[in-house]
Formats: sequence, C-alpha cells, structure tokens
Amino acid sequence: MDQDLWNRLGTSQQGIAQLRLFEDLTRKWTQKINLISRATIDQIWARHIEDSARILLLAPESPRIWADFGSGGGFPGIVVAALLADRGAETQVILVESDQRKATFLREAARHLALNVLVKAERAEQISPIGADVVSARALAPLDMLCGFAERHGAPDHICLFPKGETWQEEVANARKNWTFDLEAALDPGHKGSATLKLRSLCRASRDSHV
Repeated sequence: MDQDLWNRLGTSQQGIAQLRLFEDLTRKWTQKINLISRATIDQIWARHIEDSARILLLAPESPRIWADFGSGGGFPGIVVAALLADRGAETQVILVESDQRKATFLREAARHLALNVLVKAERAEQISPIGADVVSARALAPLDMLCGFAERHGAPDHICLFPKGETWQEEVANARKNWTFDLEAALDPGHKGSATLKLRSLCRASRDSHV
C-alpha cells in the first residue's frame, strides 16, 4: 500500500475499508464478467485502486458534479466517489458506461458502498449534457475524442482529468489540431512514461489556429 498517497489524500480508515470492500466486489464479479484483465486481478489495489485515487490529487476538494466516462469496472469512478464521500463532499458522481453488464456492476457497487452515484448505461454521445465540474475517463479513447465528450458534458469552468499511457504527448499533439486548452501533465510514479492530463479552458480551435 502506498501510505504516502493515502496520507496526502487524507483518507480515513473507514475510507480504506470501503475501498477494500470494493476490491473484493471487483474480484468476485471479474469471475463473471470482464471488469479488468484477469492478469491484473491480484494487483487490483496498486494497479487499479491506487491509480484511480491518484487523480484526486489534481481535483477540486468538493466538486458539485463529477462525470466519469467509460467507467467499466469503476476505475476511477467508484474509487473517486468513495474518497469524496470519505472527505464529506456531497458530490454527485455520474458514471457513464454503455455496457449493460458493467453498468449493473457499477450500480451494485454503489449500493454496497452507499455512494451518491448515478449510472447511465448509454453512450456519451447520446445522453443529455451533464454540466460536470470534473470530467474524467481512464483507458477509454484518444484525447481528441475525450475533448469532444468534455465539451459536451462539462460546465463552463470544468476541468478534465485523463490518465494516459506512454504515448500521451502524441495524443496531446493530435488533440491540439482541433482543440485549445491549458495543460498540466502529472507524471505517474508507478508507471514510467505515463501521466494524468489535467485540462482547463477547453474549446474548439479556430480553423486558422496553429496552436
């Protein structure tokens, strides 16, 4: 366990217990549906839960609405919801997951952990704009496409938090052909070359922009 991470987040023992419960649920459900890679099932805590928790280091203390797209097995959405609840935030966390079986798991996990979570089993392009203060997605789509989701579903002053792998700089370059944004890249200490991208002031680039 990365105790320094949990200390920085100020997570209580009750919060850790909630995440351990979620770890157990993920382990059980992965036997039935493909929530996470079977190869990482023994690394759920470090590979998925702590990775998901780390993005909160870049987030507002208590956002009004947090929208997570392609929530899958609940990473980072359920982890974020549990940690926000642990710090007393009244954030509405909205998880968008078009796979019906995974959406069922997300609802079950939220019920077990008594979280303020709404699951939308639809595609991001089809649901009404959410107006989220924070937009997140993990391992869902290229940054250029994620920017489109964020433009549609983000509040006027929203931020985006997108964990990305070793090709993140290439994704940023491609996205800047269509979008302008302020970027902060927080390198991931657990995965060399990976980073969580924090985007602000997102808007479509004008046709004659070379940013």
